[in-house]
Amino acid sequence: MIILDHNIPEDQAQQLRRRRIHFRQIGFEVGRPEWDDLQEILRFLHATKQATFFTRDLGFFRARLCHSNYCLVVLTVPVLETADYIRKVLRHPDFKTRTKRNGKVMKVSTDRVTFWETGRQRQSTTRW
Repeated sequence: MIILDHNIPEDQAQQLRRRRIHFRQIGFEVGRPEWDDLQEILRFLHATKQATFFTRDLGFFRARLCHSNYCLVVLTVPVLETADYIRKVLRHPDFKTRTKRNGKVMKVSTDRVTFWETGRQRQSTTRW
């Protein structure tokens, strides 16, 4: 399941819908609009099997948040390119399946993806 944080702009969510990427957004299809607290969202992700959560909140980019049940993706790209980078992550050979994404906490920038994963002590990096 693809889940977007409430901080992903509506126009970017619409672009994803037009490209037939199925997702649910916090505050609209799941959860509550006031869910801006890290703990509330993590509780939801722990209860949801194999979720990939996209956010623009850097507070989620922490190694201790790695969990085999979900993937956290923090987007640090220009706001107007959010949908494009979500698509790039979902199509990247290293991350294109839920199995390949689960257990990772990623930070996506315009030139690379930096990530932690369960069972590893160091950050890894891959370029687009």
